[in-house]
Amino acid sequence: MDATRSDRDYLCEMVEAVIAAGATTVNIPDTVGYTIPEEFGELIATLHTRVKNIRQAVISVHCHNDLGLATANALTAVKHGARQVECTINGIGERAGNSAMEEVVMALKTRKTFGLETGIKTEYIHQTSRLLTQITGIPVQPNKAIVGANAFAHESGIHQDGLIKEKTTYEIMTPQSVGISETHFVLGKHSGRHAIAERLQEMGYNLREEELGRVFFHFKELADVKKEIFDEDLEAIVYEEISRGGEKYRFLYLNVVSGSVAVPTATMQMEVDGQMVQEAGFGVGPVDAIFAAIRKITKTNHPLLKYAVNAVTGGTDAQGEATVQLKFNGRSAVGRGAHPDVLVASAKAYINALNRLEWLSKDIRKVTTT
Repeated sequence: MDATRSDRDYLCEMVEAVIAAGATTVNIPDTVGYTIPEEFGELIATLHTRVKNIRQAVISVHCHNDLGLATANALTAVKHGARQVECTINGIGERAGNSAMEEVVMALKTRKTFGLETGIKTEYIHQTSRLLTQITGIPVQPNKAIVGANAFAHESGIHQDGLIKEKTTYEIMTPQSVGISETHFVLGKHSGRHAIAERLQEMGYNLREEELGRVFFHFKELADVKKEIFDEDLEAIVYEEISRGGEKYRFLYLNVVSGSVAVPTATMQMEVDGQMVQEAGFGVGPVDAIFAAIRKITKTNHPLLKYAVNAVTGGTDAQGEATVQLKFNGRSAVGRGAHPDVLVASAKAYINALNRLEWLSKDIRKVTTT
């Protein structure tokens, strides 16, 4: 398991033995992220030198990022003969995470000296990264390589000047190569259903008519309060619609009173199994009050594992994208909501998480009775 700290003689014997027994892929893991590139490269090279039957199997590597070297270690291993890299999108994983798929792939693509290809369609990297963020609720740091919001931003004057004159001066890969549009497509309140459908298809979303109708309805709602709607806004609407896990609970109305001299109070209206229910909740802040009101209405009190809010785009009128993770009976569900008002987004995210838990509970009951 912990190959990088194992006895070399024993490791070589073990690898040779499992290949002789029929293994076609042998993984060499850096389980706790302890190794460094020079050391790891030498280890892979040693295996290729001392294991007689190594050509009969693919040597795979599994690197952790505890020292921030997971991608560097993986690439060094590839340079010394490894031909499979176990990696994860956005580098997610236990502790500090694993080798980031997008970093490994784009390093091999950008640095042709490796002489290797992955076969991965890199233009879907950014979209896949966003999808994982929506599913897990784990945001990507702005300065994250390849998929971070600032990965292709150039603020320095000399950088901007150089980029205008010759892109390769300060841009080693194009945004388009990982699926980021060079120019943002701006939609407005006068945009029609056909324009929305066309743009969604260009972004890679093939929605059913019923789904498109829901997305267009929410698009028009957003367009009434936000002058310009960008791809990211449209994407947030799509994710909110397709992430629904059932409709036992529906958001109807929210009013919040808060401030430095007021007791934070939230008045909520919701549908529960088609019936309208209204309650008020109090809390130490407006979000706490909203969640208290929802718990009263739904008669639930699931532990809150995570709550986060991020801006979808820049500007004071940007949509807030809220993420809520709830736990129930050993299962957890991530809910999300998007709205220009972050309090509404928070309420929607909590309700979405409750619906997902309800869907999971029905699924468990179905399996149990079957």
